[in-house]
Amino acid sequence: MAAEIVTACAGGAVLTAWALYLGCAPVVVALLGALPSLAQVIQIPSAWLSSSLGCRRVAIIASTASRLVLLPLVALPFLEVTWSQKRELLLLIAGAHIVLGVMGSNAWTTWMGALVPERIRGRYFGKRLALTSLSSAVVGLAVGLTLERTAWLGKQSYALAGFALLAALAGLLTRPLMARQHEPGSARPARGGLDRGAIRQAFRDPMARRLITYQAAWNAAIGVSASFFAVHLLVNLRMSFSLLAAHAAGAALVRMLVNAAWGKTIDRIGAKPVLVICSFGLFLVPLLWLAPPPSALRWVIAFDALFAGTLWAGHGQATFQLPLAIAPDEQRPYYLAIFAAAGGVAFALAAAAGGLMAHLLPTKLIMMGKPILTVQLLFVLSAAGRLLSSPLAIRLQEPARVRA
Repeated sequence: MAAEIVTACAGGAVLTAWALYLGCAPVVVALLGALPSLAQVIQIPSAWLSSSLGCRRVAIIASTASRLVLLPLVALPFLEVTWSQKRELLLLIAGAHIVLGVMGSNAWTTWMGALVPERIRGRYFGKRLALTSLSSAVVGLAVGLTLERTAWLGKQSYALAGFALLAALAGLLTRPLMARQHEPGSARPARGGLDRGAIRQAFRDPMARRLITYQAAWNAAIGVSASFFAVHLLVNLRMSFSLLAAHAAGAALVRMLVNAAWGKTIDRIGAKPVLVICSFGLFLVPLLWLAPPPSALRWVIAFDALFAGTLWAGHGQATFQLPLAIAPDEQRPYYLAIFAAAGGVAFALAAAAGGLMAHLLPTKLIMMGKPILTVQLLFVLSAAGRLLSSPLAIRLQEPARVRA
């Protein structure tokens, strides 16, 4: 829950606010959105660190460093440098925050896979995600309301600096909380260097190969438009930061209510059926935001929070637990690294392509005699990509589960 404060104060919505405040071009906005996925290229080195030094140690050090590196953002609005240099510093700090976060994530996921018994993973992570969603909803709503109020008063620089300070302090709090957690024997350091055999085995394993293919296709479909979602709502649909925050808080509240049920469902029937249902349902989400009439905008927000919030909760749990089920205990850091890297690189490449389209194409296009915004075209491409990649979830294989 403390880590969710970091995400709310330094995640996608606030990074978008930073980009708009500093006057970043659309291609830079797209790059900021793609950074979390582009950073997945360091997953293999991260797996080697997790295996060599121990998952617990790497998770604590990398995660804490990732959160403390946000401290320079506190001073960024007030530095006596050019706006161009401020934009470069934003990219540098965001990049360091995200890269260190990826290193910590590989170690933490491997650690949790060893710590939480398979038979209760669904229920445990369902309850855990319910609590973290509550934290995310409350803090995210407060962040959105603060951004809107300070923008109206011309004090947005102070709000952004304050969020960076709060994120760093919350990140500092997470260290002793993580340090209290136990490290099972399978998560402790293993001797030897980079395990190339584990990497080869992951690509030879039929179950792993199918999951890699799905991860790449699905994340490419998401990535082509994901960087422009917040910008589209704020600029084209003229939503306020408070309304955007209310949408995020509503979706988080829905996730809080349904995560426990999804967790129990996964414990009973497995992660694959949940992934199939959620993948096919989520292809509709980008189409909701093509051109909602202003009079219906609040209804679209409410429906999206309920519909997408429910499906993303199930999808998130399934894509978290299926790799843990497929990966053998001894090679788990490397399997997880390859799964994450496949999805991350695909997302980043698609996001870069979407950013390039937004940069090169005119803001408005004429299709079938009607004007359409370039970002709306990206949303259509995302919906089509989701629909085409969803059947790959049907082909996935899941090991026989240990029942509670």
